[in-house]
Amino acid sequence: MYPSFPRTYEPVLTGKCPVNFSSILNIVDKTASDCSAPLAALVGNVICCPQVHSLLHIFQGAYSSETDMLVLHQTEADDCFSDIISILTSRGANSTIPELCSVKPSNLTDGSCPVKDIKSFEKVVNSSKLIDACNTIDPLTECCRPACQPAIMQAAFAISQSRNTNPKNSAIPGSATSVDVVNDCKEVVYAWLSRKLPLEAANTAFRMLSSCRVNKNCPLKFQEPSNVIKQCSDLASPNPTCCASLNTYIGTLQKQMLITNKQAINCAAFFGSMLQKGGVMTNIYELCDVDLKDFSLQAYGQQGCLLRSLPADVIFDNTTGVSFTCDLSDNIAAPWPSSSSFSSMSFCAPEMSLPALPVSPTSGNLGNHARRLGIFAHLSFYLVYGILL
Repeated sequence: MYPSFPRTYEPVLTGKCPVNFSSILNIVDKTASDCSAPLAALVGNVICCPQVHSLLHIFQGAYSSETDMLVLHQTEADDCFSDIISILTSRGANSTIPELCSVKPSNLTDGSCPVKDIKSFEKVVNSSKLIDACNTIDPLTECCRPACQPAIMQAAFAISQSRNTNPKNSAIPGSATSVDVVNDCKEVVYAWLSRKLPLEAANTAFRMLSSCRVNKNCPLKFQEPSNVIKQCSDLASPNPTCCASLNTYIGTLQKQMLITNKQAINCAAFFGSMLQKGGVMTNIYELCDVDLKDFSLQAYGQQGCLLRSLPADVIFDNTTGVSFTCDLSDNIAAPWPSSSSFSSMSFCAPEMSLPALPVSPTSGNLGNHARRLGIFAHLSFYLVYGILL
C-alpha cells in the first residue's frame, strides 16, 4: 500500500515534563511508525495499541531513572502525556491515539496502588525472580505456559498488600476494589521492569504479553446476520443465494481491521455460533468456500492478510511503501463451531490438561514409557503451536 504520510514537524512541548525523550527515541519512533496516521485504525488492535502501551511503560521506566519514583503525579502526568502525543504526532502518528487505544494521563500515575517508589517496591518484591521470569520471554510458551505473567501478578499482589495500603483501598480479597488495586499495581510492576530491563528487551516483553491477551478474542464488530440466516437455513448443498448473502456480510467485516491468524479462528467460530443460534446448522463455510483470511483486511479488495500471532510492526520503505508480514500458511478453511455456545478457542496443547499416566508400582519400565510419551506430547505441542505462531 502507498498511503500519503503527513509531513513531520517540530512538536509543541509543554516544557514541564522532566524526562529526556532522547533516551527512548527508538521506541518513540517505532510507536509512531506502528501508529502512522493513515493506518492506525486498521492496525490498532494488533500493532498500534500494544506498542503504545509498551511506550507508556517504558516512559515510566525512564522517568524513574531520573526521579526514583515509579509513577508520576497527576500534574506531571498531564504534561508528559501531552508531550508524548505531540512527539508521536510530529513523527507521523495518528493524533487520535488516546481515543483509539483508550490511554490517558492517569495511565502514568499510581491509581490506587500503595507503592510508588523504587525503594518501597524492592523491599516487598523478589526482584531477581521477577527479572529472571521476564528478562527473556519464550514466544512459543508464554501464552500457554506463562512465566512472566504470573511473576508480574505475584509482584502486583505483593505490593497491593503492603503495609502502606490506604485503609480506604483495603477490601475483601476478590472484591472489585481489591481487583482494581492489583490491576493498578501491575502498572507499577511494568514501570519497574522498564527501568531494569534493556530497552528493546522490555519492549519485546510487553508486546509479547499484549499478544497473549489480544489473541484470545475476536476484535471485529458483528451486526445481526438476519439476511444470512434467512437465506442459509436448512441447506444441504451449495446455494448461490446463501453464499452471496454470506459473502456480502463477510465483506463488511473485511473493511474493519487487520487481525491475526488466531483472532481469525475466534472470529470465524464466533460468527458461526451466531448463525447456529439463528438456525443455520449446516457448515456454510465449507459450502461457500470461506477461508480464515476472509475475516481480515483485504488488500486490493480481494487478498486477505492475516498476521502471525507474534507481535508485528508496520514496515515502511520509500520504494515498496507500507507493508505487513502476512501469514500465508493460513489460507485454510474457516472452522465451523461444534455448538452455538461459543466463548473463545483455546490454542494450548491438549496435553497440558491431561492427567498423569498411571504408573505401576511394580514396573519401572512403565515409568520410562510415560516419560517418553510426555516428550512426544511436548514436541507435538511445539509443532502445532509453532504453526499457529
